[in-house]
Amino acid sequence: MQLRKNKSGASVQTVVVKMRDSLMEPALRLKHSLQEPFGTAQSLKSAGAAAAPMHEPALNVARGAAAAGTTATTAVVHNVPQGTVQAPLGPIGTARRIVQREGFLALYKGLTAVYMGIIPKMAIRFVSFEQYREWLAAYTNNGQITTGITFTAGLASGLTEAVMVVTPSEVCKVRMMGQYHSMMDPAQMAHRKYRNVLQTGYTIAREEGFGALYKGVVPTMLRQGCNQAVNFTAYNIIKTKVMEYQGTSKLEHWQSLMIGGLSGGMGPLVNNPLDVVKTRLQKQVTVPGKESKYKGLGQSIVLIAKEEGPLALWKGITPRLLRIMPGQAITFMTYEAVTAQMNKYGLF
Repeated sequence: MQLRKNKSGASVQTVVVKMRDSLMEPALRLKHSLQEPFGTAQSLKSAGAAAAPMHEPALNVARGAAAAGTTATTAVVHNVPQGTVQAPLGPIGTARRIVQREGFLALYKGLTAVYMGIIPKMAIRFVSFEQYREWLAAYTNNGQITTGITFTAGLASGLTEAVMVVTPSEVCKVRMMGQYHSMMDPAQMAHRKYRNVLQTGYTIAREEGFGALYKGVVPTMLRQGCNQAVNFTAYNIIKTKVMEYQGTSKLEHWQSLMIGGLSGGMGPLVNNPLDVVKTRLQKQVTVPGKESKYKGLGQSIVLIAKEEGPLALWKGITPRLLRIMPGQAITFMTYEAVTAQMNKYGLF
């Protein structure tokens, strides 16, 4: 949803037409063509063009058309796509389009980047948070942990995880998710550019330089810092209030689950523009000698708001909340349960 380029406030008919290529690479809009890649593939075949990998459909159209002695526009326009998926623009409609175009497993693109990044990210998050909080508390007169200390420690832990783990794994994840290919077509699967997180990371570093793995590092740092500052602060405040109200020294597991989910949803509501910019920056491929459309945080925010409307900066907020809130709920419940057991057996 964050990769769409539709303008906010457009008519329903216009949006339905433009959403035909909503989740494909932005380069697909060759001469503002809105044809589906299946249609372009048929055009190239009929024109006698050689088959090419499907990870860059628009570039393949241009190359194939040139080889056939015609223009790319002609190669695309003369073939009207059949069976275009028309669905609402929310998360359910988006998922429906993905499944119908690329297969159910396409919903799990980028999974290797997710689970290879989640373990070190969570380890770094909680270890660094506890360490930063301990260091900051040592500078107070009585060693008391205040709300300000918790907020600052959460902010620092978010910045730490963003630099060490989150940014490179997010770049690989976005590239794997953003490439268009059908999971039901063996030929397209064989020619896809990004296959798994390790191969994707290597390909990006080889083609664009190691620094490309840190595209969007600034908005990622700001997003993670904001998330963890708000997350840890809200969780600890609500946790303290609940324990005071109950007159207990610990929470039940279901209470940790509920409080974790509630605190986890606060950050995304505020920092979604950072996430949209991060996704756009990480998706675009660096081409030597060609100026990138999105250059940095401020320029990207202004450009997206100008071209697509201010509400475009909150694209994808619903699936983000649906992902982050239960994720944080489970994380905090597990953290509290494991910590309690480790304290019980004297491991801390």
